Amino acid sequence: MPLHLYLLRHGETESSQTGTYCGFSDVNLTAEGQAMAQAFADKYQHLPWQAVYASPLKRTMATATPFCEATGHTMQLRDGLKEMYFGEWEGKTHDEVYQQYGDDYLRWLAEPAWNPPTGGETGVQVASRAALVVAEIEANHTEGNVLIVSHKTTTRLILCNLLGIDGGRYRDRIDLPVASVSIVRFDKYGPMLVKHGDRSHLPEELDARPGT
Repeated sequence: MPLHLYLLRHGETESSQTGTYCGFSDVNLTAEGQAMAQAFADKYQHLPWQAVYASPLKRTMATATPFCEATGHTMQLRDGLKEMYFGEWEGKTHDEVYQQYGDDYLRWLAEPAWNPPTGGETGVQVASRAALVVAEIEANHTEGNVLIVSHKTTTRLILCNLLGIDGGRYRDRIDLPVASVSIVRFDKYGPMLVKHGDRSHLPEELDARPGT
């Protein structure tokens, strides 16, 4: 069995509901976000798992916790899986950022790989630190199922890196709703995306919730 990397975005937070920028801001899951995490665990706990890696922020750890409790795996925390640091944009809406940091915002929209949010990280920096975690996983697990619990920007950049997509286009080419899972299989020809943004594990009322 080749290595299968399951990339799970954390469950719903208030920021994912309001659309405010939330990178290193350490917010909690909503009650619905907790239910999303439990729904993932209920659906996927019965597969044979090798390891669980997670970002050390509250929302990702809370998303991974029901799964780890169900499978008996220890959550391995990695700073490289944190969300992009949005600097002075943290906690602000898109409109507020445009009004206060218009030039930086337009540069970031045009080329987010190399242009950072004001005082924050570039996409290249996020991709580089996340790639080190993926390389660690590939070195330690040549086969079986491994779960990564991370964030929207970070996961999209991981997928770009694995699939050969220009990192500057991660916002234009890949969407990723909360509590969705994407699966990459590592075959002899390289990484193959076999499932993306799947939320079939969620009950209808959670799947229908709006948010970013």
